[in-house]
Amino acid sequence: VQLVESGGGSVQAGGSLRLSCAASEFTFDDYAIGWFRQDPGKEREGVSCMSSLDTVPYYKDSVKGRFTISSDFSNRTASLQTDSLQPEDTAVYYCAALYGPCSIEVMTTTARILTEVNSWGQGTQVTVSS
Repeated sequence: VQLVESGGGSVQAGGSLRLSCAASEFTFDDYAIGWFRQDPGKEREGVSCMSSLDTVPYYKDSVKGRFTISSDFSNRTASLQTDSLQPEDTAVYYCAALYGPCSIEVMTTTARILTEVNSWGQGTQVTVSS
């Protein structure tokens, strides 16, 4: 499953970015979608995920109220709107189709599998300056 991330950039604290994830081989209503991020020297972490339009998304505590996940089935894209960005949000952001319905446990499992098979996309860099 090939996903391509885009939309990253450099912003000052308090700024916003809209990250996008495009799929070419499947529709988002077949899979739950997750957003992950990794800062150099740190483990990759799950940030947000959603199973479908009628389920409650998951958000990491530190991004609740600031990030919003969404998907557009017709365009085969998923997005992560990031608002009120802080320097600690600086990382490379990745999207991935999950190996199960949205949950932190499934995100952890998906991250482990994708790392083992080296199957992450190129990601998109988000840099937030203070």
